[in-house]
Amino acid sequence: PVHPRMVSTRPRRLLPLSLGLFQVALLLFFTFIVTYDEPSVQAEDANLTATRLHSIYPIFQDIQVMLVVGLGLLLAFLPRYGLSALTHNFLLLNFSMQWALVLQSLVHHFQHGQVHLDLHKLLIAEFAAVTVLISVGSILGRTSPCQLLVVAACEVSVYLASEWVIITHLGVLDVGGTITIHVFCCYFGLGLSKGLFGATQQPTHPKETPTRSSNLLSLVGTLILWVFWPSFVAVLCQPGDAQHRAILNTFLAMSASAVTTVVVSSLLDKDGKLSPGHLQNGSLAGGVAIGVVADMAMPPVAALALGSLSAVVCILGFRFFTPFLTRKLVLQDQCGIHNLHGLPGIIGAVASIVVILVTSKDTDKSQFSQVSLVKGNTSEVVGGPWGDRGAGRQVLCQAAGLAVAVGGSLLAGLLTGTALRLPCLAQPPEQLCFDDSLYFKMEDGAESPEPAGTAEDGALDLMEQV
Repeated sequence: PVHPRMVSTRPRRLLPLSLGLFQVALLLFFTFIVTYDEPSVQAEDANLTATRLHSIYPIFQDIQVMLVVGLGLLLAFLPRYGLSALTHNFLLLNFSMQWALVLQSLVHHFQHGQVHLDLHKLLIAEFAAVTVLISVGSILGRTSPCQLLVVAACEVSVYLASEWVIITHLGVLDVGGTITIHVFCCYFGLGLSKGLFGATQQPTHPKETPTRSSNLLSLVGTLILWVFWPSFVAVLCQPGDAQHRAILNTFLAMSASAVTTVVVSSLLDKDGKLSPGHLQNGSLAGGVAIGVVADMAMPPVAALALGSLSAVVCILGFRFFTPFLTRKLVLQDQCGIHNLHGLPGIIGAVASIVVILVTSKDTDKSQFSQVSLVKGNTSEVVGGPWGDRGAGRQVLCQAAGLAVAVGGSLLAGLLTGTALRLPCLAQPPEQLCFDDSLYFKMEDGAESPEPAGTAEDGALDLMEQV
């Protein structure tokens, strides 16, 4: 018979072996296919490159802070899983970004030859990684790192294909990623959860109740995301008026959602007290909804109204819709991504249709121009100045893009979630979920009320089951 410890070492080595092989393959791939642009010889070209870098790199840094620090802390609301949430978020960001660069480079290589890496391609890769970071929130704490890497490999591939269909093929206007990123990742995550857990009701775990300190960490993450969110929405806008409008509209929408969150959360409690979960999510709902219309010519009051409406829907979703999904559809949504990304994203898509119809007679097409996430160039709306026929066609495109984002991501998520059931991916059993000690060496015994050997023994039991 095989000794249990010999069996248990196989899954433990799966994560470092798979990541190591991936990194080695990436080194070889970049050696032969990816390079940088040749240095500019003419002074004018060099100055132009420097100007573009100085204009985009500060915004790129803002997005880095959002994803690494803000989103990581936002996911740290589980009191015994904060170290895992931050680390897995950081790992998934880097893995997904590199994988997205590989896929982008392969497509470009087959079409045009050698790939020249630049900051714009890196931004697109990070947007692909964002979808993974948000989607795994639906299964946070109940999955192993190996399962998360499988999610990243599948979702990045599907995202890039979905984004090409929505932006390049259908011509959907979505400069801030409301449809292509937020709606997509939400329903991919819900499909992921349903595919993984099926019709099994996940019981409330004693370790998943937030504490005062974990809620404080999560709220700090919300504040960081709130501060830098305008950069995320405006980074791919055309410099000038469109980018200026995007920053202003995003700030107004998020300010309105923050105030509205306090109002609604207080009204929903019989004692008038605030819910930390409402503050952590509702304050960001305006940023999700405004992305699709951020650069469009609309009055400031529209941004304020959209921010308030999205916050109301987000909080009501936590109060009423999430329990309904859990009870009726047996759907697990650990972080409530449907309330923060799905519902506000749909509201934003509907708002884009309204704005297009209202401004169809007096708005020039340049005010609706956007940057294509695939090609990296300006993509203007076909049809010249907006008329009834042109606006109608664009409205249909917006609706079709929303349908593709919801339907395609939900199906892909279901298939990916089903694949996560493979025993070799070492999904933790229920009693070991939401605990850092399963994946980290915990040196401070005071952090855990359990006996010192309990978590390690439980981890060995998990590996033996595999």
